[in-house]
Amino acid sequence: MIRSKEDLKYYLAEDLKRFNDHKPTIKDWIVKNEWAYFYKYLNTLRHVEYHLNMGHKFRYLWYFVKYKRMCYELKVDIKPNVLGPGFRLMHLGALVHIKKNCRIGKNCTILPGLVIGNKHLEGDNSWVTIGDDCYIGLGAKIFGEVHIGNNVTIGANAVVTKDIPDNVVVGGVPAKIIKYKHEK
Repeated sequence: MIRSKEDLKYYLAEDLKRFNDHKPTIKDWIVKNEWAYFYKYLNTLRHVEYHLNMGHKFRYLWYFVKYKRMCYELKVDIKPNVLGPGFRLMHLGALVHIKKNCRIGKNCTILPGLVIGNKHLEGDNSWVTIGDDCYIGLGAKIFGEVHIGNNVTIGANAVVTKDIPDNVVVGGVPAKIIKYKHEK
């Protein structure tokens, strides 16, 4: 969680590493490289988190309006204070929804179509915890109170409803362990 200017710098630096330390250039905007749009979205989200946690009401409002417009344009709805440092969304296109009662560890990668939690008018108060270095495939769904370990790969279109241990590959509906990864 971002609670100081140093935290903000750390999170932005870790996120930039996932983009090969390459900020978008004018060429990226002209040719409409999708990663440039997500980089801008993630940068705006980090500023929303910082100003929300620090109590800067007017700056928070400025970034929040930009963030909500980008959520609509990119079809990405990731709530503030959910993502760990070094987050990466590989492609834009299908809706991505991550509820507010979720914690995602560092260096996680997701593909489009991810849904974490049902989208209800009232909150469901169940927490989803995703460990470090996870890879979540295209169209995966995660529902209920679930804890996902570190270094987990979730296959495309998997539906996760139960806890997942560390260092595994899961897939299917409902998601089951396909294989165990070798530890490094």
